[in-house]
Amino acid sequence: MTLPSTPPPAGRAARPAATLTYVRGRLLRRGRPHRVLSGSLHYFRVHPEQWADRLERLAALGLNTVDTYVPWNFHERRPGEARFDGRRDLARFARLAQEAGLDVMVRPGPYICAEWDNGGLPAWLTGTPGMRLRTGHPPYLDAVGRWFDELVPRVAALQAVHGGPVVAVQIENEYGSYGDDHAYVRWVRDALVDRGVTELLYTADGPTELMLDGGTVPGELAAATLGSKAAEAAALLRSRRPEEPFLCAEFWNGWFDHWGEKHHVRSPEGAAREVGEILDAGGSVSLYMAHGGTNFELWAGANHDGGVLRPTVTSYDSDAPVAEHGALTPKFHALRERFAALTGRTAPRAPADPPLLPPRTLPVTRRAALLDALRAVAEPVRAPVPLSFEELGQSAGLVLYTALPLLPRGRQEVTVTGLHDRAQVFVDGVPLAVLDRETSSFTVTGTGAPIRLELLVENQGRINYGPLLGQGKGILGGVRVERRLVHGWTMHRLPLDEWTPHDTARAASAAEPGGTAGFAHARLDVPEPADTFLALPGFAKGFVWVNDMLLGRYWEVGPQTTLYLPRPLLRAGANTLTVLELERFGDHLALLDRPELGPVEEYVETFD
Repeated sequence: MTLPSTPPPAGRAARPAATLTYVRGRLLRRGRPHRVLSGSLHYFRVHPEQWADRLERLAALGLNTVDTYVPWNFHERRPGEARFDGRRDLARFARLAQEAGLDVMVRPGPYICAEWDNGGLPAWLTGTPGMRLRTGHPPYLDAVGRWFDELVPRVAALQAVHGGPVVAVQIENEYGSYGDDHAYVRWVRDALVDRGVTELLYTADGPTELMLDGGTVPGELAAATLGSKAAEAAALLRSRRPEEPFLCAEFWNGWFDHWGEKHHVRSPEGAAREVGEILDAGGSVSLYMAHGGTNFELWAGANHDGGVLRPTVTSYDSDAPVAEHGALTPKFHALRERFAALTGRTAPRAPADPPLLPPRTLPVTRRAALLDALRAVAEPVRAPVPLSFEELGQSAGLVLYTALPLLPRGRQEVTVTGLHDRAQVFVDGVPLAVLDRETSSFTVTGTGAPIRLELLVENQGRINYGPLLGQGKGILGGVRVERRLVHGWTMHRLPLDEWTPHDTARAASAAEPGGTAGFAHARLDVPEPADTFLALPGFAKGFVWVNDMLLGRYWEVGPQTTLYLPRPLLRAGANTLTVLELERFGDHLALLDRPELGPVEEYVETFD
């Protein structure tokens, strides 16, 4: 049976016929009843050589669609220098999805959340003085317009109307959780249409009156994001939009993790039962995540609980049906059965789990001492006051702040104002304290002479959700000895995520070994590359490079104690692992044949 497509809203010209349409609450694909059975898979969290494998696994799950965000900051690290090659080749990812038999839903933002650094917004944008994010503020719209000029025509060219796989494009992202500038959301919708999007447009918001009031657009499909109470969400949406089908644009079948917390999981039975409730309500669904992947380099974001920063871990496994390294989990099989029961079709054969390297230990060789190396590897920047990361033109990594204040005799309290996010304090080269946003002062015993005060400040991930989106990094206020401000600062920029292999090698050899922290090397010889999990027993906190790539951040507070090391980062023969340890070296590295993501905690997100 073929049904007529959705008429255009009053006062708007009709767009060319879309692949997905709806009428009388029913979703259609080219005029025939359809369910979107989708899963989120972010190309930017998976090595490009593994895209095809992971997409094949989604098809084997029984899905007919894949959805992905597009992170602006990942593509345009500097203004006017947008890239769409290599790891950023969105078109190649979409074509591989099409070859796997999947439709594609694209979520271009400009804000994406996604537990991604800064919610996908570039630090050079959010750090612009006076910038008003996610509103009709003209400078913000101008920047988004220039980015959309680069991105949206590429997405439009991939639409089904042109023979591509893209059947839907999202308008902004969960805007109703942030604001109520309806003119801005309509502007985003129009910016997509004006640049060639003709397929289905939709918004996605939490299933509450507050969120739907703020984020939806008249005339465009309103979808929901949720982890529970699907029948209630469907009833709410249908009471507001009776002509529209129920689409759960994100079903949270797992959850992400923060450093220092537990590993969040959701039972396969509970996830399958809730998906069944969505489907029984006549709805379509996208699993968030179907395959989580990894926050490689320093792309993990952070959340906040009032004034407390909650940085996200390197793994984005998310307890997804397809695990971080591609293994098929019990949740995969439970959901596969549920989808097969709906469609009556057998999904493609599930591929075998990827091979793994056998476990082993790797001795480490200590290289340059921490402060000596960091001072030597970067040219100093001088200013009367400590400059923020943004003022230094830096997005992520570390900044070493140095000053020579004169301290009176006796115990003196030193306070760092506006510390974002964590600082190791050294006085005359000796570690003294570790500060964070909540604990930002320490005491020093003065002798009436100057001291060498050094603060190694780490950006632990930019906030990706909520009203503190876009906050700066570094020392945003100043440093005081008692009531007196400290002036005359030298800063060393250490943007670890931008370092070339030459930069990393130069840093590791910039000074002699010494102390309990700094750089270390390990050699890994493999006859044939395969996946593995890297553990750093005895190490405290730092960063790991594998050959030419920054793998990510590690931290003994957990929950994760291994880093996924994908096969494509290794080569047959000798491989070099470089560690930048900030506090305390261990004796060796270890390769394991399983992930260790920490003690588990059942977590189901609800909107009460």
